[in-house]
Amino acid sequence: MKPSINIVWLKRDLRLRDHEPLANAIAHKQPILLLYIVEPINLKDPHMDIRHWRFIYESIQDLNQQLEATNNKILIMHGDADDVFSDIGNTFDILNVFSHQEIGLDHTFQRDKKLKTWFRNNSIEWHEATYGAVVRPLNDRLRWRKHWDQRILSPQHFIDFDKLNALLLSHKAFLEFDTFQIPIDWQTPNEHFQIGGEKRAWYTLKHFFETRGKGYFGNMGKPTESRQTCSRLSPYLAWGNISLKQVYQFSLTQEGRDGWSRSINAFQSRLHWHCHFVQKFESEADIEFRPVNRAYLEYPYLTEPKSTEHLQAWQKGETGIPIVDACMKCVVKTGYLNFRMRAMVVSFLCHHLNVDWRQGVTFLGAQFLDFEPGIHYPQFQMQAGITGTNTIRIYNPIKQSIDKDPDGVFIRKWLPVLADIPSELIHTPWKLTPLECQMYDFEFGKDYPTPVVDVDKAAAQARERLWNYRKRDDVKKEAKRVLFRHSVLI
Repeated sequence: MKPSINIVWLKRDLRLRDHEPLANAIAHKQPILLLYIVEPINLKDPHMDIRHWRFIYESIQDLNQQLEATNNKILIMHGDADDVFSDIGNTFDILNVFSHQEIGLDHTFQRDKKLKTWFRNNSIEWHEATYGAVVRPLNDRLRWRKHWDQRILSPQHFIDFDKLNALLLSHKAFLEFDTFQIPIDWQTPNEHFQIGGEKRAWYTLKHFFETRGKGYFGNMGKPTESRQTCSRLSPYLAWGNISLKQVYQFSLTQEGRDGWSRSINAFQSRLHWHCHFVQKFESEADIEFRPVNRAYLEYPYLTEPKSTEHLQAWQKGETGIPIVDACMKCVVKTGYLNFRMRAMVVSFLCHHLNVDWRQGVTFLGAQFLDFEPGIHYPQFQMQAGITGTNTIRIYNPIKQSIDKDPDGVFIRKWLPVLADIPSELIHTPWKLTPLECQMYDFEFGKDYPTPVVDVDKAAAQARERLWNYRKRDDVKKEAKRVLFRHSVLI
């Protein structure tokens, strides 16, 4: 007779505290197998980069270090999820599987539908805990804000580690199943990226409120200063090293501090918006492939071959617009960019370069260490101006550069070829005279590319395209549907 077990299936919830599936599994009292599956569908996913797998591996290593005292660890298996559970089922009688709901991409949604059938056919109960304040299913957003407050302010799920009846390291399961060879590059640290793990998440949160966060409100839009004064919690939230509830409730304990009120209010406001965007994606997940406002399927984007030329220049940071290029080189190298600059590079791609949002959305998702499908896709479309409901924002990259990086500190760091250009010219190097080029030993078009577009002219054309298109009857009709489906009433 096979021994009975329960499984806690870890996905984007790589922590041991405020973990509802783990708390529920402990309450069931049967032996628990802590499981992470490296799935081929995720290995092949173009949104997933080595930076993400390294972060995941670091997160699991952190949890294993915490479990070491109890002689437990997380089992990492490779394969399609149903095959993995089938293999485990050959050795154990799986009674229950506990996990969080995954607000993921289409391939994980299709996997989940397949798994539900497999679990049902094998008499296995699958208990899915809610993700943050996201509601499944949800047909409208009436009173959603009230629901958010109730969920996020509710008590955290206490984990009684003394009652954790997890399979011991000595159990034969770890010999039979622990065969996945972790790639060397997953295990190789990279100083340019944040380190994954629950302990690191808490350090980052506490350090933010100790010192860094006081300048949050004033610096969040600045590409250099924001790297220090923003919370930098986004990858830890995206991969579940810390829960939104933990972060928000901790922020409440910091209220009333002298000189912090505007920064704490701004920080909490962004935590509110987190689940709002994820809920949009949960409610209409096919916006991974099409605009939320379906009327924009016919939007007149640039066609080949020019669109590919523009896209590649943007991806490589070779558009000839310094702040845009510096941002792209920065995010490729470090996985991080503050929100204002993220919005600007998307706006520049879709408005000034007039490249279809679908051509850039996957590439940028792969660069963000904090890639969260439910935030990335609604935000990308909003900045691309194709919702038909949000205010159209065409960011002027030159103005953003002058306002947010006036001395060119950020530009010089990521575009060292412009290091000697004076601050008053570094934002628009194409305005250098031949004499100035000689003075700074700078050859335009060779040392740095000429702009792929005239910023002012391209913005005027984009503005005309966007506003004329928005006046269409089909856009307006769709906009009403979108507003009803996704607007939040308090």
